[in-house]
Amino acid sequence: MKRLLTLMIIMCFVSFMKPTQACTNFLITPGASVDGSSMISYAADSHVLFGELYHYPAADYPEGAMREIYDWDSGRYLGRIPEVPHTYNVVGNMNEWQLAIGETTFGGLPNLGNPEGMIDYGSLIYTTLQRAKTAREAIKTMAELVAEYGYFSDGESFSIADPNEVWIMELIGKGQEKGAVWVARRIPDGYVSAHANQARITTFPLATRKNKNSITSKNLDKLLKNPNIDCVYAEDVISFAKKNNLYVGADEQFSFSDVYAPVDFSGARACEIRVWAMFNQVVDDMNQYWDYATGRNINRVKPYVKGEPQTPENFPTNRMPLWVKPNEKVSVLDMMAFMRDHLEGTELDMTQDIGAGPFGCPYRPRPMGFEVDGVEYVHERATATQQTAFSFVAQCRPNTINNIGGIIWFGVDDAASTVYCPMYTCMTEIPLCFREGNGDIMEYSETAAFWAFNQVTNWAYTKYNYIHPEIAEKQAAYEQGWVKTVLDVDAKAAELYKEDPKKAVEYLTKFSSTEAEKLTADWREFYKYLFVKYMDFNIKTAQPTPKSYKFFAPKVEQPEFNEEFYRAIIEQTGDKLRVY
Repeated sequence: MKRLLTLMIIMCFVSFMKPTQACTNFLITPGASVDGSSMISYAADSHVLFGELYHYPAADYPEGAMREIYDWDSGRYLGRIPEVPHTYNVVGNMNEWQLAIGETTFGGLPNLGNPEGMIDYGSLIYTTLQRAKTAREAIKTMAELVAEYGYFSDGESFSIADPNEVWIMELIGKGQEKGAVWVARRIPDGYVSAHANQARITTFPLATRKNKNSITSKNLDKLLKNPNIDCVYAEDVISFAKKNNLYVGADEQFSFSDVYAPVDFSGARACEIRVWAMFNQVVDDMNQYWDYATGRNINRVKPYVKGEPQTPENFPTNRMPLWVKPNEKVSVLDMMAFMRDHLEGTELDMTQDIGAGPFGCPYRPRPMGFEVDGVEYVHERATATQQTAFSFVAQCRPNTINNIGGIIWFGVDDAASTVYCPMYTCMTEIPLCFREGNGDIMEYSETAAFWAFNQVTNWAYTKYNYIHPEIAEKQAAYEQGWVKTVLDVDAKAAELYKEDPKKAVEYLTKFSSTEAEKLTADWREFYKYLFVKYMDFNIKTAQPTPKSYKFFAPKVEQPEFNEEFYRAIIEQTGDKLRVY
């Protein structure tokens, strides 16, 4: 696969306090969504990843066929595993059966990655999507793959959704031991959850004779047979921690996150704050967690000491809940809005401090950490960030024909400035603008959506509070229009499906491709318009030429710096620029 061989890394590193790989997932259950869909969102935030839409066509394999495994981050060849007789069609992170999987890396304790492991987190996702139809099948497949072949990567949180339910699964390796320890929990219907590079599953219901809704990895077949099961975990998830002196305490008080990935300042300030920002938009009273989410007060009875075994007294007492029940049901447009957050409306609003420059740009160059006069500081890590390669909202819709109903709303570049385009996950061909091989992170392509959107977005950063409103207006027009249009497309596809399922797939493939190509062509023209209008720090508006004039100059406005920026200039320069 080209993206692996060219080392296209799916994550980026935050460089203050500790290295933290960075993506964001929001999870919505059917009962919490406007139309009864399950939804998960994902942003691949990397400075070196190219924005493209991956495709694994359905295929049949002969007995003895093998699958090569490459580490997603480094491109390193890890080995081969047997193929299954039939694999499913996968578009991006969603397959033809409306199974969707996202992830965020939390890293966790050092030395738990297994250099001899054969399955990395990327291969785990895309291999599973080709082999499983439901979220429960996915959990079973993932658990069995890492148990049989070993887990190579750092700790991961996975979002796993199908049209009926949504799960969060957190997993970390066992160092030199083969396999992984993990916990998976079903999000209660009617609730929403989120994770953003900090493990979030704390205590969980243990499997006992009295508790029939929780099982261990010994009983994975029960996961598929019993719909009431809402928690499943590796049989040795606690015993491994105790054996290796990582945890001392009662099994009932064991916390996966607090043992395998203890939260610290950066885990809160750069990671949990993104969860807080989403929760804050759907429920009241999130201010009670503000000190925790900002890393100012991670309340522990007993201080956390790196390298020492954890006890329940080391666990923070003020952590946010794993899931919340939203005040109002969430739409797919709401999900897109969640992905565009810059901590607006909080004291950390990235458009408001001097770092935003004179035109309120909510982005900061990396590294995120810096030091002045011996004191460490940070730039904020909000959900929307400039280095995003691609992001999506996967919509698993129960009220459609299952294998033609899935939509992955896909966008490239900065989530705040992208347009989420509906890609049906039954499609058999990816549009050229999103196709793998059409350009890469070091090769410009005129026909690649990634470069068209980067032109617009990077230009917007220069005069953000003037240019971005124009982008937002076009975003809304496209996305609101498509939300309505897909209802008619669904109806047409359903009619064709009755006649011939292949015709429905062809129709949806053509629709997805046509819309993506139209969008990309429009965005190229949009850049030309914005470049002309805002060049040279001016804002030019065309005016009608009077009949008696050969030509007539456009109206020119020259936006001034805001007062805060002027004051910063004077504070630095003193009387040097003063008029006498």
